[in-house]
Amino acid sequence: MSKKKIAVLVGSLRKESVNRKLANEVIRLAPDSLELEMVEIGQLPHYNEDLDQNPPAEWVEFRKKIGEAEGYLFFTPEYNRTFSGVIKNALDVASRPYGQNKWGGKPGAIASSSVSALAGEGANLALRHPMVFLNIYMMQQPEAYIGKSWELFDEQNNLKNESTKEFLKNWIDAFAEWVYKF
Repeated sequence: MSKKKIAVLVGSLRKESVNRKLANEVIRLAPDSLELEMVEIGQLPHYNEDLDQNPPAEWVEFRKKIGEAEGYLFFTPEYNRTFSGVIKNALDVASRPYGQNKWGGKPGAIASSSVSALAGEGANLALRHPMVFLNIYMMQQPEAYIGKSWELFDEQNNLKNESTKEFLKNWIDAFAEWVYKF
């Protein structure tokens, strides 16, 4: 069985982003059947349809990576009860020009986190909405909501909480099963 190439997108640009730390932990915990690659989205110029005739090099490279991926993992913070603008921009860049959607027909999953006990539930749910139009087949269960996330890592960025580590391992294993259904 060949490894499935999965693009990992983090919706927080902060240097000490908890979402990036969670994504890195999931990359470490992933089964051998998956090849996870962090795909950066912070450098993408804002989507502007006028640029589609001569797209920026960052768009061209990003669209290529998204098109080559066999699935997607999204790690999102919650900003104002929804997902971050950089994720929205990434979705737009790789789904345009109209009719050239690079996301479509592939599996995906979302992990959200927040400093509150609500664990980014609003962002997670909101991010599911555009996935229908983009034709990304979202894993339904288990859902990944990580609350009080700023307390999870030590000064060396090691995950301190064993139950969270076990949950993330089960989540990425379930995603691997989901990916191979396609």
